[in-house]
Amino acid sequence: MSTTTSELIRNCRRCSQELAPGALVCHNCHALVHSEELERLSAEAKGLEARGELQQAREKWLSALPLLPPTSTQAEWITQHAGTLDAGPAAAAGGSSDNKWAQQRELVGPIAGHAGKNRSPANQRVKLTSILSFLAFVALYSIGSGAKFGIGFAVLILIHEMGHFIDIKRRGLPADMPVFLPGLGAYVRWQAMGVSIETRAAVSLAGPVAGFFASVACAVLWYQTGNPLWAALARVGAILNLLNLIPVWVLDGGQAALALSKTERIVLMTACVVLGLALEQRLFFLVALGAGYRAFFARDLPPHPSRATTIYFLAVLTALGAIIKLMPGHGLGLQ
Repeated sequence: MSTTTSELIRNCRRCSQELAPGALVCHNCHALVHSEELERLSAEAKGLEARGELQQAREKWLSALPLLPPTSTQAEWITQHAGTLDAGPAAAAGGSSDNKWAQQRELVGPIAGHAGKNRSPANQRVKLTSILSFLAFVALYSIGSGAKFGIGFAVLILIHEMGHFIDIKRRGLPADMPVFLPGLGAYVRWQAMGVSIETRAAVSLAGPVAGFFASVACAVLWYQTGNPLWAALARVGAILNLLNLIPVWVLDGGQAALALSKTERIVLMTACVVLGLALEQRLFFLVALGAGYRAFFARDLPPHPSRATTIYFLAVLTALGAIIKLMPGHGLGLQ
């Protein structure tokens, strides 16, 4: 049996960055270095389990541990599952339905993302931090723009972040509640090690999608009531989500672009230029510049293209652009 060793892998297969000797996770894109070997071991172990060869399956799962960070949730899942298999067929059958993610066919099966329940004090602190940071966020923007706009703006950001959170959780992956950084934004921390770049792109785009629906709700309220506050919230929400899709740095667009090939990034750039001219929105030119940079200068091209991600990306951009075009006003405010 041949096993992929860390000495044989010198560059990340996902982003092509040079790896430190013995690295198990890429420091740049957080991919598991041995994802292909882990995927193979996962498939073989699940095949053994399906045939009732539980002890052989247990040994196969355990052989994957040296390829994973010891403190990762993936390694923890394997250790727990190996104990279940060691307990016999009845325990294995009872535990097989506990993890929906383990039944899916992602990059490395259950190794990729076991979302174990976390009721630790640290998790409670994260929830408290989420609540307190949200209140601070509301207070900051209420001071500058009034209580109504401040609360509405904070809720728009919350809905955006909950788009990420819900999409992560529905995939069975672990994630913390959103944490807000007054004056800067917010983020959701989650375990992405070993998850395919297409899944990471989908999670990144889920936030702007949720933000689009929040802007639509505000636009409907403006249409029904004539209150300019709703129009302002619809417009600012769509603009911020569009800016977040610029494919650079840690923005959602930057993470989604990791799944796009060079040709797809050029398509994204061209489409944004067309959208900018058609909708008379210069913000699209910023997205186009980012896409152009990622197409011609970045060295993080994926091993294969993702047409689905490209279509998804363009659909979200177009939808947000339509909201901005339909709402009255210029920039972040009203006329």
